[in-house]
Amino acid sequence: MVVDLTQDRDLEHLLEKSKTDPVLIFKHSTQCSISAQAYDEFVEFAEGANGLVCGAVLVIENRRLSNSIAERFGVRHESPQALLIKDGRVVWHASHWSITSDSLRDALVTYAESPHQRN
Repeated sequence: MVVDLTQDRDLEHLLEKSKTDPVLIFKHSTQCSISAQAYDEFVEFAEGANGLVCGAVLVIENRRLSNSIAERFGVRHESPQALLIKDGRVVWHASHWSITSDSLRDALVTYAESPHQRN
């Protein structure tokens, strides 16, 4: 499931969810072809990740929120950018061509799932 993040309260809701389950944030530039490709990979992954809550920020349209995310987590802004959040903190992030459905899946298994959840 992908939810649009447009306001601080949207981010806060997602971070609250991260206290019990990992969440994924994708920062997307609607003016960038690399971001469009990464967004397709992100959506493909999100649609197949049953139960994973994912948020998308359109960085041009929601610049303040995008900058707030970078400042809050201490991760330099890039777009496209994916951030995996667990317990309210970034446990993995990637940008540009490093964002693929495979890299997102690997990050979820490696950094966010507890050992008893891994297959």
